[in-house]
Amino acid sequence: MAQTILNVDRSVMQSRWVYSPANGDDVARMVQGHGLPEIVARLLAARSVVPDDVEKFLSPKLSRDFPDPFRLKGMDALANDLADAVINGRKIAVFGDFDVDGATSTAILVRFFRHCGLDTPLYIPDRMKEGYGPNINALNTLKQNGADLVIMADCGTTAFDVVEQGRNLGLDIVILDHHEAEERLPAANHIINPKRRDDDSGYDMLAACGVAFMTCVAVNKVLRERGFFGARGDAPLKDWIDILALGTVCDMVPLNGPNRLFVKYGLEKMATTNNPGLAALLQVAGVKNAPDAYTCGFMLGPRINAGGRIHKADLGARLLSTDDAEDAKNIAWTLNDCNDKRKDMQAEMMDQALRMVADLGLDQHPAILVGDESWHPGLNGLVAGRLVEKYKKPAAVIAYAPGHDVALEGRGSGRSVPGINIAAAFIDARNDNLIVKGGGHAMAAGFTILPDQIPAFRDFFYKHIADQAAGRVVVNETHVDGVLSVRGANLPLMKTMAQVGPFGQSNPEPVFVLPDVKIFSADLVGTDHVRTLIVDSDGGGTRMKAMAFRAANTPVGQTLLSGAGRTVHLLGRLKINEWQGKESVEFHIEDVAGV
Repeated sequence: MAQTILNVDRSVMQSRWVYSPANGDDVARMVQGHGLPEIVARLLAARSVVPDDVEKFLSPKLSRDFPDPFRLKGMDALANDLADAVINGRKIAVFGDFDVDGATSTAILVRFFRHCGLDTPLYIPDRMKEGYGPNINALNTLKQNGADLVIMADCGTTAFDVVEQGRNLGLDIVILDHHEAEERLPAANHIINPKRRDDDSGYDMLAACGVAFMTCVAVNKVLRERGFFGARGDAPLKDWIDILALGTVCDMVPLNGPNRLFVKYGLEKMATTNNPGLAALLQVAGVKNAPDAYTCGFMLGPRINAGGRIHKADLGARLLSTDDAEDAKNIAWTLNDCNDKRKDMQAEMMDQALRMVADLGLDQHPAILVGDESWHPGLNGLVAGRLVEKYKKPAAVIAYAPGHDVALEGRGSGRSVPGINIAAAFIDARNDNLIVKGGGHAMAAGFTILPDQIPAFRDFFYKHIADQAAGRVVVNETHVDGVLSVRGANLPLMKTMAQVGPFGQSNPEPVFVLPDVKIFSADLVGTDHVRTLIVDSDGGGTRMKAMAFRAANTPVGQTLLSGAGRTVHLLGRLKINEWQGKESVEFHIEDVAGV
């Protein structure tokens, strides 16, 4: 497919804007065979949707397209064993990770077993005191509280020692996870993970909440066939698909295959949710319109995550699993307060990290590694992500907390760039005894390290990343979905493009270039947002509002603020703005280029 490099030699972000025209034959077939507007057909073709899959992509159906959970490796045996456990009234507990995926996975499982008549305790580890992943103290606590079967949700795939210790306690252990797996697996009773080397289900796009939900579907089927439910009826699985959508969006897994189905129906369900926790969270977040992927990723998700970042790790899972409306309101407001505190702490930590990089020249290495004893482990990943955005290379951030057997241990989080598997670096470091434990995803992973291991780990980390990047040409490119005029960027176009959503990983929100537009005016909004009015350079059509957020002190912002009357090219995304019951289109600017 031919690529057209747009005339943006003076892009202030030093990015090359690349437009790849979609396959003309596929576009024509979609327009003629499915009656699609050309812009929708082009967006679909650019996302590798072929004409025969258009209906399934645009209008997925639960009845037709729901994935078969028994395709997951080991699901048949697990479903039967969990059905036995339910029928025999065994004490099942859930140990979940402290992020949104862990909270939603845990809530889905707790709600399912509650419907089955079981009281299922949940355990979410404290980031500061326990660090990432399962630990033997937590398993001891669950065992002492009567549990004899523990489900590890969104964790456990690399917890070899802890799983073995838990089995020695007499616990049966089930792992429901989606993190990177090694050839060797822990000695759990069951491990359901689509990233297992021997799993050929094709469901490797699932988040852990997707694995948990499909597990409940499978167990529900076995229990139904055994006549367990009787007058009680099957578990109301469709009622929980909004929780599933929240976890799927927030864990930033690809929104294709089953995930697209989950999120599409889940967002529709969220608009009329009967989950007291979600309803309360929507209220405290000030969500008034129909929830979308942005709502989940930037309004709900950060509040759920905030509990785990500020010493209240189980609040998110408790919020999503409670049926008590008053309890839900109290938890939601507590999470909101935690999120406000998190923002202040993150800003200070980010400032310190940036100064450290600048003072020590750390951006000259293949990757960035920073740490400080005053930092909060719960914010490592957020700061690492911002460092990746700024320096366009993998970054790892280490904070410190009291360890299980040592006075102080480092808790690290890493974020990466496409083509560099940061989890592989941490797993290999763990296997070389350079860190205590480590694992995760290719783009986001975590580790635990002792202070005296850091010099050797730093050298290893830099070399591992450099080896992965060897021969890889790094070009700062932005892929463009289309070129529009200001007058062409209208509400009918936006309504049409909405068919391609929900947008997220592997189905990105469309990026457009508005070429040759005149900046009519530009000013500051708040402390650091830049607002502009733009018009086509020929003066025709109406003026459109365009925003550059957090840009006042960036090259983009400075160019806009000094550019009144100039003609420029703008790159960004179209949004619908609702104000006082009226809708209008505005453009969110990401880059500017001179003409």
